[in-house]
Amino acid sequence: MPDASPETVEQLPTPSELSEVKGWFFPVDQVLFDWFLTRQTDRDEPGDLLEVGAYMGKSAIFTGSYRREGETFTVCDLFDSPGEDDANAAEMQRSYSTLTQRTFEANYLSFHDELPVVLQGLSSMVPDHVKAGSCRFVHVDASHLYEHVHGDIQDARELLLPHGIVALDDFRAEHCPGVAAATWEAVTSGGLHAICITGTKFYGTWGDPTAVREELLAFLAGREDIWHEVQSVAGAPLIRTSGKKAVAPAQPRSRHTKKTPAVPAQPSAAAPVRPAAQAPKAAPAPRRRSPLRRLAVNVLPPFITKAARRLMK
Repeated sequence: MPDASPETVEQLPTPSELSEVKGWFFPVDQVLFDWFLTRQTDRDEPGDLLEVGAYMGKSAIFTGSYRREGETFTVCDLFDSPGEDDANAAEMQRSYSTLTQRTFEANYLSFHDELPVVLQGLSSMVPDHVKAGSCRFVHVDASHLYEHVHGDIQDARELLLPHGIVALDDFRAEHCPGVAAATWEAVTSGGLHAICITGTKFYGTWGDPTAVREELLAFLAGREDIWHEVQSVAGAPLIRTSGKKAVAPAQPRSRHTKKTPAVPAQPSAAAPVRPAAQAPKAAPAPRRRSPLRRLAVNVLPPFITKAARRLMK
């Protein structure tokens, strides 16, 4: 794997938030990834991390935050490599024609100090690079073709530890019937125990699902932003969730997070300036009556006085 040098990524976008990385990794699945991976850490469950199918790196960036000291995070994708057959090559061209390994690396290094182990090629190469029984969490989001998904699920079973969790993407999408067929086949005849589903992902284990189901139900009961119910599928309980209003957990911090501009200090409000006190207006001088008017007022009868006042105005 070539090292990513500054010259390799300097001209590529530098996302300042995980939401700026292209991909379909919705808040409800971020909540569940966080819950499963944190639970494993809290219980000191050992194991490495694996993602098969990375696109631009959105879910890989998130998952990489849960890698502990001494653990390995492996990411496999075709990137710019051709598919092994015409159908796979056609799907890559149709859905991921802009995908490149350089973009993935630039995005990942925007959030982490170093890259995961990157395998460029078909998912079938993963067992040659990842030891059997070494993983605690495997996310499969590669080909949508039944034959390839079936193989990826079989590989996940071999690579996971007994307590390990597998997350399968696009198991119910209208345009991916091959993923649905491979997923439910693994449940009905492959020993895979369903734990829960969201609108896009299936979560299961080949280990004992009892404890993890019960703990997940208790967790969901305290989340007002995630609806859930329990159905019976193939004779076993399955938690169905919907989180259109789900609040994503704390996400990895980008090296390029935009700084919030400092708000300039507002000057304290000055006391309103009062106009200078004005001297009170002098009272108008009393009108002086003429002698004739004083005589009329004092001597003449009132009705004549009123008439005289009118004439003397």
